Amino acid sequence: MNNYKSIKSKIIQADQLSALIKNWKSSGEKIVFTNGCFDIIHQGHIDYLAKASDLGTKLIIGVNTDLSVSAIKGKHRPIQDEYSRLMILAAMQFVDAVILFKEDTPINLISSIIPKILVKGSDYEAKNIVGYDVVTQNGGSVETLDFLEGFSTSGIEKKIIESN
Repeated sequence: MNNYKSIKSKIIQADQLSALIKNWKSSGEKIVFTNGCFDIIHQGHIDYLAKASDLGTKLIIGVNTDLSVSAIKGKHRPIQDEYSRLMILAAMQFVDAVILFKEDTPINLISSIIPKILVKGSDYEAKNIVGYDVVTQNGGSVETLDFLEGFSTSGIEKKIIESN
């Protein structure tokens, strides 16, 4: 498969998710799930996602739609459209699937996937992470990862604005 098709094949539609998850679970894969806006990819994202990937054998990333990013971050965001954000994440070798979600939280995705490991940043307490109950009640765990100090999309955005 050529690289472009390989990347595109990682962008999953909702109607493809069930079959993919069933296949991976029947093959004994340890599915890790995380989610976010991932508007401007930076070193902090790479560090976080690579560490999340290391916790299992398949990494799925739930990506907020443009509308949900605007609702969370403000009308000036996202800077990159949802398709661009999906393509960038799908191009990472340690990412196995990316899927959009439009709801306020990824609880529906988490309930569909029932990952072995749910990952968020350590700015959250594990028991307060959306999906904690679903994952732990099904034998999985919720892990938090420290962010790489000094890297954030908001910081990059501020630096760009201040340079004008």
